[in-house]
This record gives sequence, structure tokens and C-alpha cells, in this order.
Amino acid sequence: MNNKPIFSFFVCSDIQLTAKDVVSQQKLAAALQDMAAADPNAEALIINGDLVNNGEQASYDLFREIVKQNPTPEHVLYTIGNHEFFKNDGNDPSLKRFLSFANLENVYYSQTIHGYPFIFLGTESWGPVGSPTKDSAVLSDQQLKWLEGKVEELQHEEKPVFVFLHQPLPHSTYGTDIDYYRNGVIQDKEIRNLLSRLKHACLFAGHTHWDLRFPNMYAKQVTNFISTGAIYNTWGPTEEEEETVIDDDGSTGLHIDVHANRVHIKARDFTNHKWMPEYDFSIHM
Repeated sequence: MNNKPIFSFFVCSDIQLTAKDVVSQQKLAAALQDMAAADPNAEALIINGDLVNNGEQASYDLFREIVKQNPTPEHVLYTIGNHEFFKNDGNDPSLKRFLSFANLENVYYSQTIHGYPFIFLGTESWGPVGSPTKDSAVLSDQQLKWLEGKVEELQHEEKPVFVFLHQPLPHSTYGTDIDYYRNGVIQDKEIRNLLSRLKHACLFAGHTHWDLRFPNMYAKQVTNFISTGAIYNTWGPTEEEEETVIDDDGSTGLHIDVHANRVHIKARDFTNHKWMPEYDFSIHM
């Protein structure tokens, strides 16, 4: 039996880098170095939102320099998170800074890697504080219409379809039923309905920072929901059904091997340079 994958890629999220936070810079560089050591042949790296902590141009500039100075796969692709809006000078300036950094025309786009479809979604709005959309993903009608078109193209596809959105859908992976996440994606029902038309949709989400050692950080419903951990730190639940930081040094992400009949996903501990046996599973096609 040939266990060699067709290709492989990494997914990480929640670096939350700033020019003043040296630790955030060190963690990004360390994660990139560890990925290269763990799988130097990976074809892609998806950074699934919250690249920077404050949405400021100086943070993007430094992020770009760190990526340039460290080894990366051929394809490095990005989604937008909520922290990209934290400069709090309006949606349009926040979107423009992200799109310029990522060399994109829209926060939603698609890519084909090794013949496999990758779909990237992203929020187009943020805040204000106290509103139902604070930190939530808000997808425009245009984005949903675009996604519907992609689903129509791919609904008979036997290959997995890899989908990326920074915020997880509520009631998907562990922890997303607490109050903060129940309104985390405003168009939750629309996205669920569209992705349910795909045979093998795999939706990767970050945002929670929840430790990948917890149960059900992968959840199989109609769609495969996959939590991507966080590079900056890891979180977990409190007795009051809220959440808190549980490991300031925690830095994790995912490695995906794509085979002809399955997708093998395992978690990587970037801090300690080792795989995490608690998060190691296959999705069979």
C-alpha cells in the first residue's frame, strides 16, 4: 500500500502580530521554521485570519518581512479575521490594508492547488463594539452569490473541497456553543446550506484559539468542521461557560496530507516541535 500523499499543506491562524509585541514576531518565525522542518515539501500554507493584532500598516509590513526571511511553501494564502479591523478607522480602510498585503481583489476568492479546489471566505465588516456584528463574520450578498456559484461548479466533485473562514460556524467544533460564538457568523445558515451541497466540504476555522487537545475540535456534521488552533496562545473553557487563556506559550497549527481516497489531518505543536497525538484523524472520501 502506498501511503505517500498526493500533496500536503499547512493551516494556521491567529498570529496577532504587532510591531511592539516581540513575542508575536518570534512565534510567527518559529512556526514557519518548524513547518519547514516538519514537511519541507508542503505545497501551501494557509494563514486563516488574525494575521495582525491591530490592523495597522506597520504590523503588516513587519509580518511581510518575517515571511520573507523564513522558509515557506510555494503558495502562501490568507483570509481576513476580526483583528484586521482593530485599527477601528472604518471597514473600507481595514479591508484595503488587508487586500493590499495579501495581493487580493476581494476577501473571498478561490485557488486550485494540485488540481484540488480551495475556497476562501472572509468578513467584510466589523463592529462597532456592543453590536451583534462585533468580531463576527459578515458576508455580503455578493459574496454569498459568489459562493453559490462555486458550489454549483463543484457539487459533483468527488475530491474534497477545502474551505477557509476565520470565524467558526456556531455549534460546530467544541466551544462554539458559548455565548461569544453563537453569533460568530451572521450568515451561518446560508453558509451551512450551501456547503451541504458539496460531497466532501472541509471548513477550516480559527478565531477561538482553543487548545486542539480538547475533544471535538474536529466535528463531522454534513460538513467537516476543522479547528485550526492558534499561533499566539491557546485558550479553553471556564466553569462559567466562558473562556480564558490556558497556555501563553501554546502555538499550534495543522498539517494536511491529501491522498486519493482520504485526507489525513494532524496537529503540530510549534513550541515543542512535535506532533499532537490527540488531534490526528482521517476524513475518508
